[in-house]
Amino acid sequence: MGSLDATRAELGLVVLYLNKAEARDKICRAIQYGSKFISNGQPGTAQDVDRSTTLARKVFRLLKWVNDLHALISPPAKGAPLTLVLLGKSKNALLSTFLFLDQIVWLGRTGIIKNKEATDRVARISLYCWMASSACVSLVELGELKRLSKSMRKLARELRHTDKYENEQYQNKMKQSDERLLALVKAAMDVVVAIGLLQLAPKKVTPRVTGALGFVTSLISCYQVVATCLCVVVQVFFGDGSVRR
Repeated sequence: MGSLDATRAELGLVVLYLNKAEARDKICRAIQYGSKFISNGQPGTAQDVDRSTTLARKVFRLLKWVNDLHALISPPAKGAPLTLVLLGKSKNALLSTFLFLDQIVWLGRTGIIKNKEATDRVARISLYCWMASSACVSLVELGELKRLSKSMRKLARELRHTDKYENEQYQNKMKQSDERLLALVKAAMDVVVAIGLLQLAPKKVTPRVTGALGFVTSLISCYQVVATCLCVVVQVFFGDGSVRR
């Protein structure tokens, strides 16, 4: 039964992952940027896959802008520095704007809105919003990492007579630090991806560079969603020390 229980848990993780619209979006994103890397901006099958996947992803983001709008009007975490709060709220406002404008772009790309020039203009504005929100995320993660580092040093001094790596609180802070570092890397790379999509530095950030970085950040996003799903699966299947039936 141990092998069967493990199989059930693994399949439960896969089902939970694939049932998330966010997961499907990130898988499509990996295909999109992988195709962009292969095509390098040249006409062909890979470029066709890139364009069709880009359009398909917009369906997964319908009304997603509401999430960041809700976060924008929600009260900030207690004890958070004002600078980080403002950066976080700016990120929410910019990302919500990007996702909202992306709905208009989808209407234009599908032919519901006939004005191609206006659609292209809205698409560029939305990408600028995404680039700025990614920059805000980078700054927030840097600030949070600095705060975590300070609290970890303080805790390490308190635990100087014991093995700090055996302390649960210290382990949790290390885990948080790793998660925020990964989020920082992803956000910083997404800024470069946005620069590539906007063609602000076409000689340095080529379609192949954009595709490579976008593919990596897509894999990071997939991992982050998997990690969230894994926590749920562990709690459901093994939360009470035995698999629930």
